[in-house]
Amino acid sequence: MQVILLERVAKLGQMGDVVDVKAGYARNYLLLQGKALTASKENIAQFEAQKAQLEARNLETKQEAEALADKLDGQQFVVIRSASDGGNLYGSVTTRDAADVATAEGFSIDRKQVIIRQPIKELGLHDVEVHLHPEVMCVVTINVARSPEEAELQASGKSIQELAAEEEAQAEFEISELFDDLGAAGSDDADIVDTPEGDDGAN
Repeated sequence: MQVILLERVAKLGQMGDVVDVKAGYARNYLLLQGKALTASKENIAQFEAQKAQLEARNLETKQEAEALADKLDGQQFVVIRSASDGGNLYGSVTTRDAADVATAEGFSIDRKQVIIRQPIKELGLHDVEVHLHPEVMCVVTINVARSPEEAELQASGKSIQELAAEEEAQAEFEISELFDDLGAAGSDDADIVDTPEGDDGAN
């Protein structure tokens, strides 16, 4: 099925391009979202008549998107989730979750604008893409943690595995210190026993 694009569509073409697409993709996405028209003579003529207006509107929305992208790019948002000791989530973080936390922080984002390339199923820092316009994209970080305190530690650059290893090492250190103290106390007792009273060391 041939359609004429009313805006740039990734991996498909630029505004004004006439492209061949599957009928289902055209009906269920491109035409439904107002991104294209069927490539009839009438629609092509209509596009040509409105081209300047469409380009001006596209430029305006692109500039608005770029302004938002400048503020949004590199931002970090915290999502609190339950997880196992190994850091695996009970469930996953979705595009809706990412959009909701960003919106709660004052950035108006729709979940359809968020793209998660790899499913987020464990604690840690995860980069996700936010497509604000067909030609404007930025990257934000989702900090998935079990508590705000854990999120702060992760933000400082420590992974859950490192934190767990540090806690384990600290516990082992404290235990070894305890045994060293007990050992030292035992050797003190031994010194007392080894030195009989009245023995001046001369035979």
